[in-house]
Amino acid sequence: MAGKTHSYELDITWTGNTGTGTSGYRAYERAHDISGAGKPTIPGSADPSFRGDPQRWNPEELLVASLSQCHMLWFLGLCAQEGIVVTGYTDHPSGTMTETEDGGGHFTEVVLRPEVRVDDPRHLDALSAIHERAHHLCFIANSVNFDVRCEPGTA
Repeated sequence: MAGKTHSYELDITWTGNTGTGTSGYRAYERAHDISGAGKPTIPGSADPSFRGDPQRWNPEELLVASLSQCHMLWFLGLCAQEGIVVTGYTDHPSGTMTETEDGGGHFTEVVLRPEVRVDDPRHLDALSAIHERAHHLCFIANSVNFDVRCEPGTA
């Protein structure tokens, strides 16, 4: 049985033309805006290591954030289904990317470190299995070709 198909449309607009376009590697900014209908604009750039603006979000950070968000949303939904009341959730994810000799690169891992608070301490033992199930169901984690690990704790 085929599953539902979901489409996501947005706009990425380069805003870093300083007047001479890409006439040289140092001649332009990496600034861009990520936007979509009815949503706030996300200011984007490259990683500062690649001449990006450290005040703007870079694609690598957004990939790590997407993995964390997806896991969190599955986890919260599964807890709701199980009757476990989550009262707080914070994650401190980190990602590792390795550059290759040809100038490209790839992520080698992302580690999620969610800290969860529940209203009833008797549910703490169930959280590990729910994290595993959330990881198994996460659309984003299922779409990447590197290790995504979850090291949960309690807040």
